[in-house]
Amino acid sequence: MLNGIFFVCLSLSLYSAGSSLSCRWMTHKFRQHSTKSLDLIDTMANNSTNTTEDEVHFPNDLYSQASKASAEDKLRFTVQILEEMVSLFEEDHSAASWEEKTVDHFLIVVTQQADGLQSCGHSHKNKKLHMYFKRLSGHVLKRMGHSAEAWELIREEMKNHLIRVEQLLPN
Repeated sequence: MLNGIFFVCLSLSLYSAGSSLSCRWMTHKFRQHSTKSLDLIDTMANNSTNTTEDEVHFPNDLYSQASKASAEDKLRFTVQILEEMVSLFEEDHSAASWEEKTVDHFLIVVTQQADGLQSCGHSHKNKKLHMYFKRLSGHVLKRMGHSAEAWELIREEMKNHLIRVEQLLPN
């Protein structure tokens, strides 16, 4: 009986230590990765030769809703943003004048952010957010032929997302 109680206590302490360690990632590693991803996306701008003045409608209403949500829902929202961003950048970006090495490094860092945050909780998809990214792919990239101008629009939009998700999560 005493062994059973000891085992339960040990299991609970290991579980709580493990869960706090995984969410510790959010406060320590997320910021570090966030800074790196912003640096990389800025580097991509420095290598870009084409810009455009077209306006993409940023989902401010979704961020407003997320900012009022629980910490777990904010986490889910952020993970989805990062995952959708990676999917978007995996499309044909050969017309953009970015160095492939920089894009690859950016995708690795953003994927690490999403994976690290996912270790802090479970995620489910926000359908409106998914549709927003689908419209970016269809209405911006495909309509503009995956051109350098289209990718510059996407790059700027993704930079805005990186800034906003960093503000969304607690310090």
